[in-house]
Amino acid sequence: MQSFLDVNAMRAWLDARATALAERDAVQLLAGLGRILAEDVVSTLNVPPHDNSAMDGYAISLAELGQPLPISQRIPAGVVPKPLAQGTVARIFTGAPIPVGADAVVMQEVCTVGEDGRVAIEGEVKEGQNIRRAGSDIATGAVVVPAGKRLTPADLGLLASIGVAEVSVVRPLRVAVFFTGDELTEPGETLAEGKIYNSNRYWLTPLLLELGCEVTDLGIVPDSLEATREALTDAADFADVIVTCGGVSVGEEDHVKAAVEAVGELHLWKIAIKPGKPFAFGRVGAADFVGLPGNPVSGYVTFHVFVRRFIEQRQGLAEVREPTVIKLKAAFEWSRADSKREEYLRVKRAVENGETVLARFANQNSGVLSSCAWADGLVRLAPGQTVAPGDWVDYLPFE
Repeated sequence: MQSFLDVNAMRAWLDARATALAERDAVQLLAGLGRILAEDVVSTLNVPPHDNSAMDGYAISLAELGQPLPISQRIPAGVVPKPLAQGTVARIFTGAPIPVGADAVVMQEVCTVGEDGRVAIEGEVKEGQNIRRAGSDIATGAVVVPAGKRLTPADLGLLASIGVAEVSVVRPLRVAVFFTGDELTEPGETLAEGKIYNSNRYWLTPLLLELGCEVTDLGIVPDSLEATREALTDAADFADVIVTCGGVSVGEEDHVKAAVEAVGELHLWKIAIKPGKPFAFGRVGAADFVGLPGNPVSGYVTFHVFVRRFIEQRQGLAEVREPTVIKLKAAFEWSRADSKREEYLRVKRAVENGETVLARFANQNSGVLSSCAWADGLVRLAPGQTVAPGDWVDYLPFE
């Protein structure tokens, strides 16, 4: 009998086989959102490019303090100032360049302009006050955004601030998906006796799209070895990764394992995780193969525990998301002392007596997808771990 593979060993095994894509795309900056940067972006200029005022007020030389001074020039943002005339101040606005000869900006709220047009300054003034120095945000030669980062709106704004119009990004990971089971029917079709709707398609594809993958959906594949082999070989012609739902158990009608072994290689089979034991991984041609269990919850949990991390590594993401683990108190009981597998319970945060606790979905069966829609995360339990209300547990939020 084949022994179970430990969850951490499974993750390490996948890590060792998650080869990052080498191909690059050049895209305009606004098309870069969510893409993974292929190379460091280094600034060729300072931001800000010159010393500028942090507020509306008056630019002054400290040597001139002590008496009301006339205004020699007005400096809005975007205007190149003249050197500050001796014995004067300059009216200056936020973002405007600091004139040569000025070494502080005094905000207008502590200044008084007399009837003669001279500016009197109240309070202490220090050198550099209210001046944003050139390069204080970004210095010439600095790495602005590192390779391997998934570009966010803030990253795009930052790149625009140094004049970047186009970025080199990793091309999208091409993922082919298909679903096995003669019992499956698509939503919108009449549900015949003995059939079920294909729910796996409608959580798996969005999760892959959310990760930035280019997804090709091959639909429902008939429960036969020949049809499964054909789907696999077709997918391997263009995909970097093939993901299936269903057919990875050992029943007579579960053909995925045999089909992968016939056209490629299958390395792993059973994982010490609940739900999600029948997890398959292998290669078909140049494509990686991931076989998720057909039970919706098993597939959903397995994707979050293993597959998301693997996909992100294949995409070239430098900071792959480790599961966020938060210690919270349980507001439920759980006892399966004889369990030999790591368990993941669907839970949701709640507030009791002013404290955040975790409520458990009542039905933890692997076929109850409503548990995933209700939950906002998982509780991870070691094999045989029991839980009583008030116990601290490991909470892994979906977000």
